[in-house]
Amino acid sequence: MHKKRTYRNLIKKNNLVSFNVVVKETDLFIHADKILVDKTTELVLKYRGYVESYISRYPEFEKTLKPWQINGPAPSIVRDMVNAGIKAGVGPMAAVAGAIAEYVGLDLLSFSDEVVVENGGDIFLKTNEPLKVGIFAGKSPLSLRIGFLIDSMKKPAAVCTSSGTVGHSLSLGNADAVCVLSESCSLADAAATSIGNHIKSKSDIPKAIDIGKNINGINGIAIIMGDEIGLWGNLELIPVNSRVVE
Repeated sequence: MHKKRTYRNLIKKNNLVSFNVVVKETDLFIHADKILVDKTTELVLKYRGYVESYISRYPEFEKTLKPWQINGPAPSIVRDMVNAGIKAGVGPMAAVAGAIAEYVGLDLLSFSDEVVVENGGDIFLKTNEPLKVGIFAGKSPLSLRIGFLIDSMKKPAAVCTSSGTVGHSLSLGNADAVCVLSESCSLADAAATSIGNHIKSKSDIPKAIDIGKNINGINGIAIIMGDEIGLWGNLELIPVNSRVVE
């Protein structure tokens, strides 16, 4: 069963159309120049197939919470997940949602000049103007009240969110939201999980940021816990009016 993601009703990009594609656990919400449901479904099946095939050969790949070492051939999406996990110090499946969003998004750019792919709070984007991306932080009073202005005009960008209080994805911490900006969606996903795992209380925010900023390839970090926020990096923080993307 797929839980209704009510915050997606608040997503708006005026010059683009939006559509939803669900394949097993993968639940994508996409903005593009035109409806591309069939092509997106084809791409999701393709990249999920690569990951599922690898898991069938190496079942521990799906379960491990530690960085994975590849022995032998592996699809590029699996290699990206593994490399992201190694950099962030987590298992490769911590990067799977971001990796699928990124690989699907990159391929959709052959059919649409602008693409925004959201997969469980992990966002890949390539747009022709800077985009407001709000932070969804559950019951925090800061949830959907602040966000970033993301410039992906020259090259794609990613912002991924991990939470210890929202959603079904595994987090060993208690932060309402850990958002990570990067050019790599798989790395941002893995890093958000890694950083979030270190946050049990508000006093852990500075330490978690110190850990995160040492992950090569991370451009920015925002951590929300209750009414407190910690920030690091090249961030353009902005107020938002209850919109995840506008």
